[in-house]
Amino acid sequence: MANTILEVKDLVKYFKTKKGNVHAVDGVSFAIEEGKTLGIVGESGCGKSTTGRTLLRLIEPTSGSIFFQGKDITNVSKKELKELRKDMQIIFQDPFSSLDPRMTVSELIAEPIKLHKLIKSEQEIEKRVLELMETVGLAARLYNTYPHELDGGRRQRIGIARALALNPKFIVCDEPVSALDVSIQAQILNLLKDLQQKLGLTYIFITHNLSVVNYFADEIAVMYLGSLVEKAPVEEIFENPMHPYTKALLSAIPVPELGKKMEENVIKGEITSPINLPDECRFFKRCDQACEKCKGHIPQLRQIKPGHFVACDFV
Repeated sequence: MANTILEVKDLVKYFKTKKGNVHAVDGVSFAIEEGKTLGIVGESGCGKSTTGRTLLRLIEPTSGSIFFQGKDITNVSKKELKELRKDMQIIFQDPFSSLDPRMTVSELIAEPIKLHKLIKSEQEIEKRVLELMETVGLAARLYNTYPHELDGGRRQRIGIARALALNPKFIVCDEPVSALDVSIQAQILNLLKDLQQKLGLTYIFITHNLSVVNYFADEIAVMYLGSLVEKAPVEEIFENPMHPYTKALLSAIPVPELGKKMEENVIKGEITSPINLPDECRFFKRCDQACEKCKGHIPQLRQIKPGHFVACDFV
């Protein structure tokens, strides 16, 4: 039986504004097994990226608990957090803005190695950088080039090499292919999948593209307005979606077959403001099945069948 590498319990992140608290992440709980991929999906602004960054303590949580390899890392010191960085890394969405334009490819990849003093010899650092470049598919001739001289795919490979530099066990992939051309997306996804098998990595894969997550993930967690509304294995989500929001997301996927039409499930109404959310179902104002019961409380994520969790009272 696989070990649980990451467990999150009632994770909350609020941002204070003049009008009130923005409920970016609101009571999220899940666990991931070693070597697996959890895909987190949902529309823009649902809290996917904030969840990923809060797990790594790039953003401090408002409340809740984060356990990594059985240890509570929610309130660890800066020194302990620096040590954790060796095991927990992130690949950012935009491969251009996440890289320092004044540094060469080799300097960018070597930076985390030098910062954590993993290797002290310059010759050994150069050897390790070239090894990482080969691992992610960057030609050795690009050693002294700058990010602006490269295309998006190569820039993202630098970001992946930086994430791998410390030999991590867990990586948050924050929409790593959304800023790339479709043909390049496939290359990067295949690279990430190969690296997972080769190095035994565990991923959280954040995306709004369900077709991508269908190919890449083992489990899918669907987020809406900061909360998880459904979580299940990939096959189960695609074959038997239960939450009205998940059904609507799946019906929006284009079907590349002439004459074949998917059942349309259009979401009506405006998305609720995430500021000072009322104690009601997050999807209440846009759901065709909503009734007064939905307005009175927040439905909890509950197990409908083994491994399939849904936050809806009608399921």
